[in-house]
Amino acid sequence: MSFRIEPTAHPTPDADRKALLEAPAFGRVFTDHMLTMRYTADAGWSDGVIAARAPLAIDPAAAVLHYAQEIFEGMKAYWLADGTPALFRPEANAARFNRSAVRMAMPELPEEAFVEGIKQFVALERDWIPSGDGASLYLRPFMFATEAFLGVRPAREYLFAIIASPAGSYFKSGSAGLRLFVSREHVRAAPGGTGEAKCGGNYAGGLIAQSVASQAGCDQVLFLDAREQRWIEELGGMNIMFVFDDGSMVTPPLGGTILPGITRDSLLQLARDAGVTVREEPYSIEQLKADVAAGRLVEAFACGTAAVVSSIATFVDGDQEIGLPAATPVTTRLKSALQSIYAGTAEDRHGWLTRIA
Repeated sequence: MSFRIEPTAHPTPDADRKALLEAPAFGRVFTDHMLTMRYTADAGWSDGVIAARAPLAIDPAAAVLHYAQEIFEGMKAYWLADGTPALFRPEANAARFNRSAVRMAMPELPEEAFVEGIKQFVALERDWIPSGDGASLYLRPFMFATEAFLGVRPAREYLFAIIASPAGSYFKSGSAGLRLFVSREHVRAAPGGTGEAKCGGNYAGGLIAQSVASQAGCDQVLFLDAREQRWIEELGGMNIMFVFDDGSMVTPPLGGTILPGITRDSLLQLARDAGVTVREEPYSIEQLKADVAAGRLVEAFACGTAAVVSSIATFVDGDQEIGLPAATPVTTRLKSALQSIYAGTAEDRHGWLTRIA
């Protein structure tokens, strides 16, 4: 599938773009173009175009504004060591995007259209990919309901779009590790809800907890399960993993309330490749405290497309602060292994890289 390309008549001057790429802040600077494609129940998907980035015009009665039919993805383009731009597992993003669409009663987008659209978009915007440690072009594919209708039912018209933002490291460099605030008042998702879908409402519902975490001097909020408020699930925007003194790893299991992270899945595979015993099983906040006190839990880290791999130093639960050892050899090794694949300097054993012609 191809997309009509209409290059902007006013591209960012080279000197201005280079200045913007020197220290890109996450999600604040955007590239010159955007991709759009429209859907109607009668005609299906059509009118795919890559054109100048511009404001969107939607009706005040558009269903997304009233009933939140909206989903998105997060992915990145990188420079390989040989000077070729590449994507990491775009097919996995396409599949997850459609799972989110099904959960939100939205039309699925053919996976080949998703991947081909990303590839053509990055090929056009390749000069916006920053170089340097931790730098990438963050890609945001999203879809929302555009039909002007106030009845409560799935919309019949949608817009799919892709925008991009050059980005550096998500968290400040030089950090001694993340401080996580254990939320006891708010939950992220409940069984039967939309926790495993990548929809905006999941994030909006967690913003108040993130604000509380920030006021407590923490970087992120750690959510517990909705039923018992004791089982660790995930952070506000990333998954979590634990490393024990015997070298094994544990991460909360997927079950409908946790987003199936592609970085999460990749790290689990890399750990298994390295001979690490990996368990996907429930892990309680009480057990975490006991394991830290006994010296069994020696590392923990957050992982996601934006954050990649970020070590965790402290859990804050009310007036308790539970600190982990400063050394993070397993976290560092897994992060390095993943970033080496991103850079194309390590063997791509699982065929995760998609090079952009």
